[in-house]
Formats: sequence, structure tokens, C-alpha cells
Amino acid sequence: MKTAPLLALLAGVAGALSVATAAEKLDVVYHLSEPDRAAFVLNNMQNHIDGVGGPENINMVLVVHGPAVNALNEIEATEKVSSGVASLREQGVAFEMCGNTLKVFNLELDELLPGFVEVSQGGVTRIGELQSQGYVYIRP
Repeated sequence: MKTAPLLALLAGVAGALSVATAAEKLDVVYHLSEPDRAAFVLNNMQNHIDGVGGPENINMVLVVHGPAVNALNEIEATEKVSSGVASLREQGVAFEMCGNTLKVFNLELDELLPGFVEVSQGGVTRIGELQSQGYVYIRP
């Protein structure tokens, strides 16, 4: 048996596998609970998108609970946080707010920056669900 055709076949299979792997999106969940870390986390998320070659290569979710809700309140949010959320939202990032947090802080979803959805089961429960689905967990 000639080795050249076998090597060509193996190279073709390896190339097909790398294309299939490259076509898969990375699934990532970011966790935010501290208000003073909001701008930092949003910046990390943007760096992550840039690092994987753009939003088309990643499924990203930010799950927020606890005091961090204050940093994302439309009235209290800094310009850096507001613009960060808007930019990431335009790139397809999903923003999820803990329903328990909204109740405790006596806030409605429409009082937050645009783009958030409520997760009624709670933020930490949602993070666990996403991890069970294969999402990589990051808490910068």
C-alpha cells in the first residue's frame, strides 16, 4: 500500500475535523453580583468576544443578581456601564436578571438598562442550568 494516498486521506479528515470544530460556537456565562465590578466585567466580556474573533464565534450570557442590580439600574448606571451593555447587546449578548433580586430590591425589569430579561428561577439557579448545558462559567 502506498503511503502518499493514505497521508492525503488522513490530512483531509484532519482538515474536515478542524473546520467542524472551528464552526462550533463557544458557550460562556458571565456572573455579576458586585456593583463596583460591572464596568470591569463588561470590559472582560468585550475582550472575550474580540479574543475569539467576533460575536459570531460565541454565545454569551451575563447573569446578574444581588447588589449588582444597582449598577444596571437605568437611573444609576454610569455612562461606561450603559454604553458597555448597549454595545454587547448589539453583538448578541444575552442579559439576564435574577427575579428574586428584582423583588428584594423592589425593582421592575423596565427600570434596568434596556435588554435585560428576568429569570424567575433565580440567578444562581440559571447559572447552574447553563453550566449543565455546557456553558463555561466565568466570574471575573
